[in-house]
Amino acid sequence: MAGQVIDGKAFAAAVRARVAQGVARLREEHGVVPGLAVVLVGEDPASEVYVRNKGVQTVEAGMASFEHKLSAETSQADLLALIARLNADRSVHGILVQLPLPAHLNADLVINTIDPAKDVDGFHILNVGRLGTGQKAMVPCTPLGCLMMLRDHHGSLAGMHAVVVGRSNIVGKPMAQLLLGDSCTVTIAHSRTKDLASICRGADILVAAVGRAEMITGDMVKPGATVIDVGINRVERDGKARLVGDVDFASVSPVAGAITPVPGGVGPMTIACLLANTLTACCRAHGLPEPEGLTA
Repeated sequence: MAGQVIDGKAFAAAVRARVAQGVARLREEHGVVPGLAVVLVGEDPASEVYVRNKGVQTVEAGMASFEHKLSAETSQADLLALIARLNADRSVHGILVQLPLPAHLNADLVINTIDPAKDVDGFHILNVGRLGTGQKAMVPCTPLGCLMMLRDHHGSLAGMHAVVVGRSNIVGKPMAQLLLGDSCTVTIAHSRTKDLASICRGADILVAAVGRAEMITGDMVKPGATVIDVGINRVERDGKARLVGDVDFASVSPVAGAITPVPGGVGPMTIACLLANTLTACCRAHGLPEPEGLTA
């Protein structure tokens, strides 16, 4: 019997609805409108689509959307100057600089110039440090979305063995920190881990975020485990391009107790959690109670 498929689209829609309710409450009770500024440098087609979707969903949630599209030749100084203006703008509560940046720009410097309180991507070194030490932080959107779905499915995660396959700063490392924060026993593995299959088979929760198409197969999964597939890989099959995850859905689904599909699993949660982070940042900026169930 196949495992339960966790519907990320439906879950993300519910999160966006809760964000919209929170935004409406802020507007009505406090006269405050959360604002999200997105900066896009260059003309990467995938980034342009992603930024456009963010803008649409920001407005649908009742927030103010500020888009800044800069040429690929934009200098480091000009980009940092824009970020400084956004840091000082009280109508902007969240700032996101779309990655990747053109090669001549220093992404770390750009990210760490953003006010940590407005860093809704959760990439600033102060937010990374705060998350790692259990302090209040802005949390990266994709791991936050994974955590929300896991909490919804399991309730308490305390005492469960979680294996995170992947060690990126964007997903793997913060995911491990969040699971530790929910009292899981956490193992971080990666593509060079010895006997990866046996480590994965010990997991009650298996998060695949390694960036290799269909790397996790059914014989690597403990029966009844919850499998969260963060990967998005474009592959050619029968002359057609299609998206697959880091998990071989066909072989893992009959073994897992629950599994996220690709597409339609973790992906939709990323923008939903970006909106949730913007709402949280706005509440913190104005000293108001944070929205329940939308933070780590």
